[in-house]
Amino acid sequence: MRKTRINLSEQVRQNMVKLLNQHVTDLTDLFVQTKLAHWNVRGPHFIAYHELFDTLASHLNELTDAVAERATALGGVAGAPVQSIASQTSLDTWPMNLSRDAEVIRMLAERFAVVANSARAAITASADADPDTSDLFTEASRMLDKDLWFLEAHLAE
Repeated sequence: MRKTRINLSEQVRQNMVKLLNQHVTDLTDLFVQTKLAHWNVRGPHFIAYHELFDTLASHLNELTDAVAERATALGGVAGAPVQSIASQTSLDTWPMNLSRDAEVIRMLAERFAVVANSARAAITASADADPDTSDLFTEASRMLDKDLWFLEAHLAE
């Protein structure tokens, strides 16, 4: 841990960096999986889904950056090499043979839910020790929930 003038104990900062970096890992994986969906989706709603997935990926990119920057602000190192992400992610592997639009939406919704629910748990896990990190997870939760809503709206019957 690098020294910082942030008045949190080193132990709190270490715990927050660990929590933040797990989310950087999951968000990075979700970004890649969203781009896989974007590139490979097929079906009668192709262009709408293709554009939606690109928008969702851009949201994830912004969110990942904010979470990673909080880890570095606390004196930690942000992120993990891509080789480590595969073994540390909370998400299931994206099935590369998946292209049918409705199935792609369903799979993305499942993965967005995992990360959104994890962000919600992180709000509580960080609330007492570091309200600023907790607030960041609240922002993340709101964004992920909204994007999950967009996906789930396509699954409504």
